Amino acid sequence: MSYIKFGTLFAYYKKSQLAKIRYLTLKFIKFFAMRKLIVIVLISALLPNVQAQTGYQVGDEISDFKLKNAANTMNGVDMEVSLENYNNVKGYIVVFTCNQCSFSRAYEERIIALHRKFVMKGYPVVAINSNDASIVPADNYDNMKLRAKEKNYPFAYLHDASQKVAMNFGATYTPQVFLIQKKKDKNIIRYTGAIDDNIQNPDLVKENHLANTVEGLLKGELPTKKVIRNTGCTIEWNVANHPSNYAADTRSPKKN
Repeated sequence: MSYIKFGTLFAYYKKSQLAKIRYLTLKFIKFFAMRKLIVIVLISALLPNVQAQTGYQVGDEISDFKLKNAANTMNGVDMEVSLENYNNVKGYIVVFTCNQCSFSRAYEERIIALHRKFVMKGYPVVAINSNDASIVPADNYDNMKLRAKEKNYPFAYLHDASQKVAMNFGATYTPQVFLIQKKKDKNIIRYTGAIDDNIQNPDLVKENHLANTVEGLLKGELPTKKVIRNTGCTIEWNVANHPSNYAADTRSPKKN
């Protein structure tokens, strides 16, 4: 009888120990799983900030650039254009765009209309194509010239062959706008992001983000909404120029 009782007690003890070991093992797994989750959440939270801090920010003074023009505007086809070539301007509507992106094409007529509306008010459009033509042949310089002629671009359509200008600006997609205000001898970013709030249908636009911001600057009003994200095509980067390789010293550190 005592032997049976002892065996029962031993079996119970063994069972309870196994249960305890199983419990502690689960706690151990959950502990490390939670730590892993926290790390993942922190990385996810930090990555957008890292990307957002890449390139010029609103309030930064930008450096001038000189790029070849694919449109028969400014200095003419195949001639280099820089911001200092523009006379009597109050700023610039810099648009990173391209030939083949469906989003860029959807905004093409609207970009032309923006130039026609604001060029005489001192804010011309300056379009820049930074796609790597070896990846997207449709965006090579010859095709840029064909597109500019076909659509009769009234603005400069510049070829950023080295992608340095896109890297300096921190441009990541097309179309992406950087609204620049000329302040004495400085060019300051006042707004970046979306043109409006409806990519597909211009007739359904409710908020003309860019146009409203330009009108505000013309009245002496700085924008309250300085960055409005938009959907677009990712810029096609040469491997060496990918945004993860951006150097902090490629842009001006000045704030205004």
